[in-house]
This record gives sequence, structure tokens and C-alpha cells, in this order.
Amino acid sequence: MARRFLLEFEKPLVELENQIDQIRELARDSEVDVSQQLLQLETLAARRREEIFNALTPAQKIQVARHPQRPSTLDYIQMFCEDWVELHGDRNGNDDQALVGGLARIGEQSVLIIGQQKGRDTKENVARNFGMAKPGGYRKALRLMDHADRFNLPIISFIDTPGAYAGLLAEEQGQGEAIAVNLREMFRLKVPIIATVIGEGGSGGALGIGVADRLLMFEHSVYTVASPEACASILWRDAGKAPEAASSLKITGSDLLKLGIVDEVLKEPSGGNNWAPLQAGDILKNALEKHLSELLALSRDELRNNRYSKFRKMGKYLESQSIESELSV
Repeated sequence: MARRFLLEFEKPLVELENQIDQIRELARDSEVDVSQQLLQLETLAARRREEIFNALTPAQKIQVARHPQRPSTLDYIQMFCEDWVELHGDRNGNDDQALVGGLARIGEQSVLIIGQQKGRDTKENVARNFGMAKPGGYRKALRLMDHADRFNLPIISFIDTPGAYAGLLAEEQGQGEAIAVNLREMFRLKVPIIATVIGEGGSGGALGIGVADRLLMFEHSVYTVASPEACASILWRDAGKAPEAASSLKITGSDLLKLGIVDEVLKEPSGGNNWAPLQAGDILKNALEKHLSELLALSRDELRNNRYSKFRKMGKYLESQSIESELSV
């Protein structure tokens, strides 16, 4: 069994977990009935875990979103998608491993799935470029989305990236242009699009596959215009103020739901998705099936008009507040 990676605020649970493991070993090695004691400790551990995760700060939620054992795009595909066939290449000489895509079935519905993919260890992270796609990755995503549009397949997008790759070569190859084209082209697609932030949704790298009819977020995921570290460095020239920036940026699901950016926040298992990945998979599958059934009932024109209106409304509340304050002066 893989060793569990513990975050700093999870360490109070370690002693309880160790006691539970010791009692389990005792039960295996002897005939002593310890079921009652084991149940009490497991109940206490679950309650403390829930208390800790219900009180997470935005900065702590970022740690959970970046957890190395948090389920990834390919993990969810393996959990609840059937007949998965990965498609490769942008037809321009590139096949970015940081962004995966292909055909699959969710229940009885055939879909096209795209998503950013991080690695589990250093070697895989290097191969996947830590989930930071280059221009070829966004062009591959657009090629696959065009394929879905041509064959009337709903598009499922999984967002999990610190941002698009900002290297010199990526800029020379047109990183900004590739993302901008995706933003424009996703508005014209005539099929349902559902995007889910499964981990970290960072900057334009997330937006490049995030123009959707429905935007979902897991409870401990984050969705932000810039990483808190970058924001703190820009505003205060001090990356150490990242926790303060995280609170100001309004990056959590509850904040974004209030602002009308996100359509639904998905509850995570106690302790986060990394504690119970199969349960997280069931939660995500049920949400996708629900939203797919609603969107498939709409006509193509309704889909596109609603998508356009959804994004036009973003910022309306802030604009009206600004106008009211100006009129009162």
C-alpha cells in the first residue's frame, strides 16, 4: 500500500491513525475482541478529520488541491468511463502529454473527454510537465473538441493545472494565441460542454478548456486568475504573503458560487478526495450524468445562447456596485 502523504494540518490525525493500525495488528495476532475500541477510535478520527476539513482556510485548500495523491484526470476516467480510447496529437507535429483527450462512455452516453494530467512522482511530473500544457496541448484540445462537435458528442473537461506553461519556447510557439483561440472557438460549439475543476484551476491554462455550459468544482479545489504566490509577488513583492493573497482572490468553491462563476460545488469525502478516491469518483459521475441529461434536452441554439449569456453576466454584480458608488459621490 502506498504511503499516505500528510499535509501539515493533517498531522494531529497521525497519532489516532497509528493507534488504529496497532489495534488492527493486535486483532490479527490474537483472539482478543477489540472491535468496540476500534470503532470508537475510527469514529473519533472521522469526526476530527471532518472538523479539520470543514475549517480549512483558502491557503490550506490550495494544499489539498495540489495534494500529490489527489485523483487525476486519468484516475477518474479509469473509475467510471468505459471504452476509453485516447487520441493523440494536434496535427501540427505535437502531442502534449500535459493534456490528454479521447473518446469514452459515461453510462450509456458517448462523450469526448479532455483534461490536464499531472504526474504522481518526479519522473512522471517531468513527462507531463506538471500538468502545464504548451500551445500544442491547447491545439490538440481544440482539434478533439471540433471532432466532438462534428459527431455530436458532449464534451467533458477536467481542469487540474497551476497554469499554462510559461517557458520561452511556449511563448514563441504562440501560447497566448492558442488559449485565446480556444476561448473563442468553444463559444461556437453546438454540443454540451461540462468542465469540472478537480484540483487546481490556474489562470489562462484552466480557461483554455474551461468555457463551458456548466462549470463544476470539487469542494477543496481552487479556481484562480493567478496563483496566490504570483499575486503576492506582484502586489507585495513577497511570496510569503501568499496566504493573505489566497483569501483576497476568492478562489474557493463557496466564494465562486456566490459570484456566479461556478454552477455547482461538489461535496468531497471526509478528508478530501485523496482519502476516498472511489467515493469521489461516484460523486463526480453522478453530477456529470445529472448535468448531461439537462443539457442534452436543450437545442443547439439554446446551448450556445445560454453559454454566451452565462459568461456575459460574469462581473455584472461588481459593475453595478461600482456604478452605484459613483452615483452616490
